[in-house]
Amino acid sequence: MNDATVARTTASGANVILLTLAAGQFLMTLDSAVMNVSIATVAQDVDTTVSGIQGAITAYTLVMAMLMIPGAKVGALIGRKRAFTIGCVIYGCGSFTTAISQSLPVLLLGWSFLEGVGAALILPSIVALVAGNFPAERRPAAYGLVAAAGAIAVALGPLIGGLATTYASWRWVFVGEVVLVLVILVLARRAEDAPPDRRPQIDLIGAFLSAAGLGVFVFGVLRSGTWGWVVAKSGAPKWFGISPVPWLMVGGLVLVWSFLHWEARMVARGKEPLVDPALLRNQQLDGGLTMFFFQYLLQMGIFFLIPLYLSVALGLSAIATGVRIMPLSITLLAAALLIPRLWPDVSPRLVVRVGIFAMLLGMLVLLAAIDVNAGAEIVTVPLLLVGLGIGALASQLGAVTVSAVPDEQSSEVGGVQNTVTNLGASLGTALTGSVLIAVLTASFLTNIEMNSAVPQSVKDKAKTELASGIPFMSDKQLEAAAKEAGASSEVTKAALDANAEARLDGLRAGLTILILIAAIAIFFVGRIPTRQPGSEPAPV
Repeated sequence: MNDATVARTTASGANVILLTLAAGQFLMTLDSAVMNVSIATVAQDVDTTVSGIQGAITAYTLVMAMLMIPGAKVGALIGRKRAFTIGCVIYGCGSFTTAISQSLPVLLLGWSFLEGVGAALILPSIVALVAGNFPAERRPAAYGLVAAAGAIAVALGPLIGGLATTYASWRWVFVGEVVLVLVILVLARRAEDAPPDRRPQIDLIGAFLSAAGLGVFVFGVLRSGTWGWVVAKSGAPKWFGISPVPWLMVGGLVLVWSFLHWEARMVARGKEPLVDPALLRNQQLDGGLTMFFFQYLLQMGIFFLIPLYLSVALGLSAIATGVRIMPLSITLLAAALLIPRLWPDVSPRLVVRVGIFAMLLGMLVLLAAIDVNAGAEIVTVPLLLVGLGIGALASQLGAVTVSAVPDEQSSEVGGVQNTVTNLGASLGTALTGSVLIAVLTASFLTNIEMNSAVPQSVKDKAKTELASGIPFMSDKQLEAAAKEAGASSEVTKAALDANAEARLDGLRAGLTILILIAAIAIFFVGRIPTRQPGSEPAPV
């Protein structure tokens, strides 16, 4: 992009362009958060089961993971602005199809497939369009706002979903997405997109290998909660005596290795690869991608645990849960916007390190505060700290990754970056969930075993039937289950007491694993540069 284009963009509509791209990022993230709080209602409306809707959620994640890198190449082929607008049209068609769906197959077509394909075109294009419309010194603030928009969508999703499901219908969320798509398409005309100086080629074999490898790996991660990480859960399939999950993850890694090996051969033959292997040897880019992985792993783990605590352990409604999560959005947006504006020359490494420490401190405060008698108010300070940390990272990492390569490779970087964040988000949710359920189950069975009021026959039956894992249940749900099973009042009370303690043990275990991961992430911050993109080296 030439200097005249930058000047024109900066002078006439940079804020509109930034708002457009941030709205696109918000849109990409919103419906997953909405769907998570509306699963039961959606399942009833489309005449399927909760497992069917969870399968649709899994399929949406898989489509995005598989197509993100090829989608970035399509953007380089047809132009990032055109890819963005085509992606929005496909996404809008998917949202409309989802809004009118009356069966699971139609929901899968609209939400899982069409929206997934649209997202695979939109997300890499957003990264490239920021690079193409803003000079280097303005990119940290621009990327910060775009990333903050996605994180805020995750935070506000439960509130929006709760309001829609309670007072109208979940379908109106997707109708609203169609309207937002139309607004984005109108505003996107202001964006500049420098035409490519050559016509890129798509490596079809590389596209297949990357899609297959990432799809198989992510599918294995997503099925870990149902099948078990290594030891197969009761009723789960077994491959060579263990859960299919490790085999799928290893198979996915082998396919990814084959993809990288094939790309290296393409370069050696003088042909154009899908992803230049030299990108992955770029230390600055590698450092930025690593921290993106940790950010989304921690972020999605936190967004998994805290709503569970509020809505299940404390029994808050979806609306009340969303309100309690809102403090995170305040500090997140403030950090993402104000850090680049107030300290434009601050060291990205310092900001990222402070951000990780803020997230770590927030989780430690929450871990110390969780107690049987604690209320919803204990999440406020931790969420303010976590939001500050996420916003700090969001204000720097996008500019770090894109500034590591020439602008013409920004779309390619966008594809890899969104693949890494998708992997981190999937692993964060799956790992946190599996640790929580494992500890919850062990704690519940131990408490039942030690309670003399529970007959031995009930204890033996509980060990057998709950060996594969106990669902994270509220007291009301457990009371209903005990009543349906014909349990005595003594057994019901023992189960309620055991479940209350086990829930907290599971939450503590989930937080502990996230705290350990945050501590590990600190050791990788040193790979982030100390100077802002476009700044001059400090005098020696």
